[in-house]
Amino acid sequence: MYIVVDERQMVTAAYVAGFDREGVSSLGLFAGEFQDWLKAASSADLDAVQGFLLGDFQDRIACAETIRRHSRAPIIALSEIRSLEQTLELFTARFDDVVRKPVHVREILARSEAIWRRVNAASQTLSAAPERLKVYFDGRDPEIDGTSLPLPRRERHILEYLVRNKGRRLTKAQIFNAIYGIYSNDVEESVIEGHVSKLRKKLRASLGHDPIEAKRY
Repeated sequence: MYIVVDERQMVTAAYVAGFDREGVSSLGLFAGEFQDWLKAASSADLDAVQGFLLGDFQDRIACAETIRRHSRAPIIALSEIRSLEQTLELFTARFDDVVRKPVHVREILARSEAIWRRVNAASQTLSAAPERLKVYFDGRDPEIDGTSLPLPRRERHILEYLVRNKGRRLTKAQIFNAIYGIYSNDVEESVIEGHVSKLRKKLRASLGHDPIEAKRY
């Protein structure tokens, strides 16, 4: 899930719609609303956030500093103008990236994943043989032995989330929040079991083994 913060509703609405077209959950908030949300957010809520996208508003730098105390997710600034001074200021304030508008949501997803890779320095595979399963984070389907493995968007996003958190135990609730968003009330949490079951069958059929380890409770 991505959090988009800006004082202009047209900006947050546009990016939320863009994420939705890519099958990625997101939440648009005004700056004041975001500060209140961050104070009230649980650790599970924060774990579900894959990136923060901050538009141009007055307290943006202070907002980023607050985020960094609570989350390790990438913080990306949206820049209205090309300004070296502003860009350097934002990087000094611990922003992970600065992009100039207009920018496509798929580019934001790719930049965010590149940041995750650098920060976590983790392998991007689930397989014991790293070269067999290759997972992308920019809308492309994964590949096994160089051959594309077409997946529905939800299954692909689940696989990406598992790869990003390789080595960690993830609950059904954590996966649901990351894929559907923490305020999704029109979908039952149990739907995750069906998605994961179908994903495991496809991976098992192509790899010859199940790379996802499940543990009861």
